[in-house]
Amino acid sequence: MTTVRRRLAAGTLTVATLLATGATGATAASASPAHDDLPTVSPAPQEMRRTGHDLRLSRTVEVVVDDDTDAAAQDALTETLREHGVRAVARDADDRARAGGQVRVLLGDGARSDIRAALGRVAVPDHDEAYALRVDTERGRGTVTLAGHDTAGQFYAVQTLEQLLVDGRGGTGVAGATVQDFPAMPLRGTIEGFYGEPWTHDERLDQLAFYGDVKANTYVYAPKDDPYHREKWREDYPADKLAELAELVEAATANHVRFTFALSPGNSICYSSEDDMAALERKFQALYDVGVRAFSVPLDDIDYSRWACESDRAAYGDPSPGSAGKAQADFLTRVQQGWIEEHDGARPLQMVPTEYYNTTESPYKAALREMDDDVVVMWTGNDVVPQSISVDQAIEADTVFGGPTFLWDNYPVNDYGQTSGRLLLAPYDKREPGLSDHLAGIVSNPMNQAAASKVAVFGIADFAWNDRGYDRDRSWVEAMRYLAGDDRAATRALLAFGDLNHLAPSFGDPWQPQAPALAADVDAFWRQWEAGHGRAAVDGLRDRADLIAAVPETLRRAGVDPAFVSDAAPWLDATDLWGDALLATLDAAEADLDGDTDARDALLAEARASAEAAAQVIVDPPDNRWGAAPVQLGDGVLDTFLTSLGSDLSS
Repeated sequence: MTTVRRRLAAGTLTVATLLATGATGATAASASPAHDDLPTVSPAPQEMRRTGHDLRLSRTVEVVVDDDTDAAAQDALTETLREHGVRAVARDADDRARAGGQVRVLLGDGARSDIRAALGRVAVPDHDEAYALRVDTERGRGTVTLAGHDTAGQFYAVQTLEQLLVDGRGGTGVAGATVQDFPAMPLRGTIEGFYGEPWTHDERLDQLAFYGDVKANTYVYAPKDDPYHREKWREDYPADKLAELAELVEAATANHVRFTFALSPGNSICYSSEDDMAALERKFQALYDVGVRAFSVPLDDIDYSRWACESDRAAYGDPSPGSAGKAQADFLTRVQQGWIEEHDGARPLQMVPTEYYNTTESPYKAALREMDDDVVVMWTGNDVVPQSISVDQAIEADTVFGGPTFLWDNYPVNDYGQTSGRLLLAPYDKREPGLSDHLAGIVSNPMNQAAASKVAVFGIADFAWNDRGYDRDRSWVEAMRYLAGDDRAATRALLAFGDLNHLAPSFGDPWQPQAPALAADVDAFWRQWEAGHGRAAVDGLRDRADLIAAVPETLRRAGVDPAFVSDAAPWLDATDLWGDALLATLDAAEADLDGDTDARDALLAEARASAEAAAQVIVDPPDNRWGAAPVQLGDGVLDTFLTSLGSDLSS
């Protein structure tokens, strides 16, 4: 697979526009207005306002840099301008010459003298990864200033500029905006921590480019079914696998993503063994030598009611939650103080506790709180798959784990039985604004289907960047627009497809409903139908039916991310058949209204055949541990409607 960068373009599709088509299940009142007619920027900036007219770019622009300008930011800027037909000419910041009539783009550290002067009263926020952007016109010429608090800030300023570029008949323009922005949470991204087939190397490379686009800065390598991560944790990676990991580290660095290597020794580790400590340090050192600077020790999904060695019993007593917590705290403190702190540039150690899914006080958590304060503790909320996460819960987690936790959010992961046969494409939701005050960050545990996971990860990156400014509906539209390459028809089709794959299971009740937009249209149908307005009922649902039926062809022929189309192939096959069944059933209703019972019965038979075929579409071979399974799509809404209307027409 070839990684294709799908950069975010200026947002011209609004939530309100798409709501008018019935493409989402949101309400118009929930849609956020644009920032003074500026394009939509994702993640939503902390502050963005219009401060002037749009600036028309010249065919050649000066990009003014110095030795401290981030190379990745400069490369991204040059590529972005070239994609819009603009040639970038680099000029040193110390060179006072300026070509007449050309637009300048100043890129670099916010403390640079020319950047400070160009920003005027606009300050770069004093915050890690912060940036300021200012578009200024002057006597027919103009200056775009991209200033970073640090190198990541410079890179993120370029990502925002790209979304402010608008192509028109007169060429490419930049919206006249001023942006002051920074992330609400320090850590934002994904943890590849699911069971089942791990992502391929190419899928990971594609993901890392995507994270750069959406200002996510964290990728945790923790695939449960990588034997060298878990079962064979003591063994060195083979040379070819280590070379792949090194390439991932390089790609992550180019996108300002922190590649975090996780080693999961909990099933067999002897916490008191010097040999096991040496094995972990040797494994970490091999990854450090290829550029990794962030490390994690997940101790989830293990049995802490037994010891793997007698020396642990001698050191900590009989196995119990409390003694396991003490052993883990001692071991991880040694890793933090004896290895992490002795390696230049290494980030604080991360860990996943064995009790990772609640905030209930326990002997285990009490013992774990004795661990070095710098170790970052991950937590999944008040359940393995939480239906919601509140500020109060995060405050409780702070207390029982001894500091701000790092949220491992088990969405949209689909490696457990309740997700059998499902893609999880609902927007990120039910996480309370204000969590940024109490979390070190959020990482999504995504699906085995990497590209399809981008829908949810897009929203998680948006929320983690600015949780108080997060709008579920706006973010969902922007995620689909990103995957659609800014194609309007494909975006509508993706939203309709996402609606059919909206159900989000948990180990209790689902925490997101199935097909809310279709369900609303079906409810409207029945109100009309039962009131005796049959033709109005059919006409009202016809647009939705046509949209659903067109989804597979639209997504396969448009410029939609081909990896997404590949991931979704069985679900698109099923959509094709369900769409046929829905259209045939509506046609049968019209025939019935016309008094043509023969046509009605033939169309109902056709609808039943399509629905039966749709129900037999199988995900096989699966990436997931649940094995070959029937595709679940719009279930409880679409199938129920077809059965109910068919029965009504036949009676």
